Amino acid sequence: MKHEAIIDEPMVEVRDLHVSFGKGAGAVRAVNGVSFALRKGEVLGVLGESGSGKSVMLRTLLGLLPAHARTEGTVTVAGQPVLSLPPDALRRLRGSTVAMIFQEPMTAFDPVFTIGRQIAETIMRHDRVGRDAAMKRAQELLELVAIPSAKGRLANYPHEMSGGMRQRAMIALALACRPSVLLADEPTTALDVTVQIQILLLLRRLQAELDMAVVFVTHDIGVAVEISDRIGVMYAGRFVEEAPIEALVDAHAHPYTRGLLASTVHGQRKGERLETIPGAPPNLAALPPGCAFAPRCRHADDRCRAEAPEPRVVGPSHVARCHHLSAGR
Repeated sequence: MKHEAIIDEPMVEVRDLHVSFGKGAGAVRAVNGVSFALRKGEVLGVLGESGSGKSVMLRTLLGLLPAHARTEGTVTVAGQPVLSLPPDALRRLRGSTVAMIFQEPMTAFDPVFTIGRQIAETIMRHDRVGRDAAMKRAQELLELVAIPSAKGRLANYPHEMSGGMRQRAMIALALACRPSVLLADEPTTALDVTVQIQILLLLRRLQAELDMAVVFVTHDIGVAVEISDRIGVMYAGRFVEEAPIEALVDAHAHPYTRGLLASTVHGQRKGERLETIPGAPPNLAALPPGCAFAPRCRHADDRCRAEAPEPRVVGPSHVARCHHLSAGR
């Protein structure tokens, strides 16, 4: 474990969460029964291919789903029932208690206002301070995320910064009101490798210093291993495996987890053929009746295609959904 969590009440608790869009047979079931708890100081990595429901789950934790989304289950953040909070209470929760780093800061920032103004307005809204104090705090935040010439950068518009600078500014905005919970939606995906490493090191340092609970969504196993204490592997809207990072890498139990670990260039020799997972993720509007991974799994049998597997204990704090757990090893 990279970070030692304090044994107390969970900062985030999700129980049997379902999220769908639309009605009837054509409804898109984006999240299908996700449950987990996250305590102060812990980092949960959520790993999976595009279309597995990671971002929808993350936005649910912040109450950012569109009005037509249908939800079931419970989501509690810092003791607050997110799914039933009125709009005013949600606005108070966002930023001050839970904050989010979006995947693409160029679209997350408003292009017609300066970076300094956008950070300062967040501070003024939640901390009830004047503009001068808020701008001073904004400068301190830019310095915290290692942006050079921070005072001058306050006057920059988003398009005047590089991708790496914008992502650091996005992190500064997320940390503006000292949240207890930080949600990160693939914050390094759009960055080159050098900047990606810098952002990961920065996030890991800030998380440890501020003792935040973090949910870090990614499709890159290398990134997940670098930042996480434990990982939930998500497929077709549910966790098919969840384990501490060491157990997931060394003793993974689900065939999908094995496929993700194998289909990466990390550790591959030059000239070797890269192993891939055959097929494509399922249509979330037409999920198969049994295990959603069965059509792509070489170990699948009639039981897999007919009966959805329940979570099974593999080891300490390690569970997986598979009828043939040994097949994932």
